[in-house]
Amino acid sequence: MSKDGAISFAQSINQALDEAMAASDKVMIFGEDIADAQGGGVFKATSGLSTKYGTGRVRTTPIAEQAIMGAAIGAAIAGYRPVAEIMFMNFLTVCMDQLVNHAAKLRFMSGGKTFVPITVRCTTGAGVGFGGQHSDMLEAWFAHVPGMKVVTASNPAEAKGLLLSAIEDDDPTLFIEDIMMYAQKGEPLAAGEKIPLGKARVRREGSDVTVITYGRPVAQMDKLAEELAGEGISAEVIDLRTIAPFDEDTVLNSVAKTGRAVIVHEAIKSFGVGAEISSRIHEELFADLKAPVKRVGSKYCPVPFSPPLEQAFLYSQDEVYASIRRMMG
Repeated sequence: MSKDGAISFAQSINQALDEAMAASDKVMIFGEDIADAQGGGVFKATSGLSTKYGTGRVRTTPIAEQAIMGAAIGAAIAGYRPVAEIMFMNFLTVCMDQLVNHAAKLRFMSGGKTFVPITVRCTTGAGVGFGGQHSDMLEAWFAHVPGMKVVTASNPAEAKGLLLSAIEDDDPTLFIEDIMMYAQKGEPLAAGEKIPLGKARVRREGSDVTVITYGRPVAQMDKLAEELAGEGISAEVIDLRTIAPFDEDTVLNSVAKTGRAVIVHEAIKSFGVGAEISSRIHEELFADLKAPVKRVGSKYCPVPFSPPLEQAFLYSQDEVYASIRRMMG
């Protein structure tokens, strides 16, 4: 924590894990290099926890995502609330069978008798030159899986509050952390305070257009809304927080008021979360819309390694601005 009381995104994750482990001895963590002897995690999100709670509860694993996920699912069925750290989101492809065919389905296949309360933390995001195998935003894949929740935070305080709720939830929850946000600082959340899953936040009220987003783009859309206000355009900004299930009521109520909507995400635009939300809006509010819903996302290609190409791949604030200007005529 800095002298002004601000806390980083990574520190907020650490605080959430610390509070959850202190509150229940059933919370445990599996992952590569997460114990202090191995550095406390690649991004230091688990630093100090193995010293405080022991390596029996903070377990460094081999480089084996299938083993991490399998151990977490087994522990969850046995009554624990494990947090499985998969270092990068792309590596979820290695353990997708366990996550999709076992963790997400066991409650259904057991007639509601067997719960799998695991939280899967992973990081991802373009902008640091890690290339196509370490940078994909794949939230749409997992939002498509019944039985799973998909969550991401837009600032340090919300990271802590959402992660605490994810750990307490009885369903498997994928908690996505943007690598570009680990050093971001903000006000800390009070000890024990949680943010409910499935509930979006209206960050800024407006009357002309609704901007729906989540994760890293949220802060950028806040700034854009300020710029638009200077031009006489009133933008309402919604942070979904939970991608699946998303807060449909908050989204539809906002768009019914403004009559216009643009959905922004870092993930590739094609077949993304924005497509589903756009479809829901058109189905429910077609007669109320003043313009077709717009989507802004990244280009349909692997994330480039070259910094100039990586920036060209990413969605841009200028694209959102242009979309809103077109909708406003």
